[in-house]
Amino acid sequence: MVTTPRFPLALACAAWFSACGAPPIQVPPEEDAGSAAPDAAVPAPADGGAAAEDAGSLPDAGTPDAGTPDAGAPDAGAELDAGTPVRFVALGDTGKANADQYAVAAAMQQKCQQSGCDFAVLLGDNIYPSGAGSANDPLFQSHFELPYANLNFPFFVVLGNHDYGANGAGTNFGAGSYEVQYTARSTKWRMPAEYYRFAFGNVEFFATDTNMAMFTSVSAQRSALKGWLQQSTATWKISLGHHPYKSNGEHGNAGNYDGVRWVPIVNGENVKDFFEDVLCGKVDLSLSGHDHSRQWLDVRCAGTELVVSGAGASTTTLHNNNPALFTRDTVGFLWVEVRGNTLKAEFVDAAGNVEFTRVLTK
Repeated sequence: MVTTPRFPLALACAAWFSACGAPPIQVPPEEDAGSAAPDAAVPAPADGGAAAEDAGSLPDAGTPDAGTPDAGAPDAGAELDAGTPVRFVALGDTGKANADQYAVAAAMQQKCQQSGCDFAVLLGDNIYPSGAGSANDPLFQSHFELPYANLNFPFFVVLGNHDYGANGAGTNFGAGSYEVQYTARSTKWRMPAEYYRFAFGNVEFFATDTNMAMFTSVSAQRSALKGWLQQSTATWKISLGHHPYKSNGEHGNAGNYDGVRWVPIVNGENVKDFFEDVLCGKVDLSLSGHDHSRQWLDVRCAGTELVVSGAGASTTTLHNNNPALFTRDTVGFLWVEVRGNTLKAEFVDAAGNVEFTRVLTK
């Protein structure tokens, strides 16, 4: 019996060069680093995202570092204060402008009013189906500004395969720059480069571009991230990216995405190598999307905890191929609070119910 693997045809053509009788898609050059970072000074949250009574004012995140090839490993731009609580929400695959996106946004507003939120992180696929056509594309309004209009705090954003166009094939390599450029047009959207870092309190975040890692070795990105991680003195280090290292969703594990281990590029072998070379064992927590579900896996990558939070607007099937502490194929988000040496995380559904709690200490 012949089965049809679940992956975009354009990606298959790019990887399995002669499969569609067309020339291969050109792999981008190694000058794939982010564009120059605009000033991304972070405003204090307003009423929609009021912090809990002991949160104090929003710490200054400074200017996140752009992932330019010649940036070396610049200063993170924020003093790491171990006494400042840090609270944020994390979700991906949001940009559908549908009822579920609005429902999750309302649950986020409720949770942030109750428990406090300093900011949010969006884990890619921010604009379906093929990203933005320019920095002033009206899709930024319909797929981001309007659904989150009542959430008055910054959103730190990474890129997914749909943001790179071609209906999710991710092969329009220039499209990511539009989302970088949109930072200058929005009061809450924060993407100073295709990859970058920023710090709040005693937590440092490393925003990665995993779509480009699918197609190339991204040596500039690897070098920058390795330097930043080595330099970091933060108590907690958290990576943000779209593609997961391990997942019980339809896409599955890096190196065997969509069950096509034999297809180069599409199988995510480059993403697997990127994780193992750069992130595994170097960050405490890896947050990803791509699969439209919520998962806290009971398998680690050299000690790094693995979380999928890609149910910001829709859901896909779970297969449970990896041990997991929590899996759910309903829409919702992750809420995280860091206090000193303790990290508390909660998965919350679209009705505002806390369905799972995990506490990490160090």
